[in-house]
Amino acid sequence: ILVFNTQGELFVQKRTMNKDMYPGYLDVAAGGVVLAGESYEQSAERELEEELGIKAKIRFLFDQYYEDRDNRVWGRIFSCIHEGPFTFQPEEIADGWFMPIDKALHLSKKEPFTPDGLEILRRLTNEHKA
Repeated sequence: ILVFNTQGELFVQKRTMNKDMYPGYLDVAAGGVVLAGESYEQSAERELEEELGIKAKIRFLFDQYYEDRDNRVWGRIFSCIHEGPFTFQPEEIADGWFMPIDKALHLSKKEPFTPDGLEILRRLTNEHKA
């Protein structure tokens, strides 16, 4: 779930160092595994509340498949608008801040981003230009 503020800036989060995959990396999305009997929408709303401590109206953006040697993700990408404040899930998120999408893409050239999150960011940037 991509979280934007009313200025159109994207919330970028820093993952905790105790994450199994990509510890300390930056990520553009909140999210997780869909539980048995749960819809994508229910999962997204639950993950927003668990990871960021917020409730927000979500909007479907696109479906995405990502695979590399370490990871395989079938994802449904949603967005929402929220200004914060956020209550980070301590096991998941160490820090986070809003920034323009193009600045996030520029930052990805200097700082490590989760590969699936980077794929989402690139797609957003391409659609933002169109």
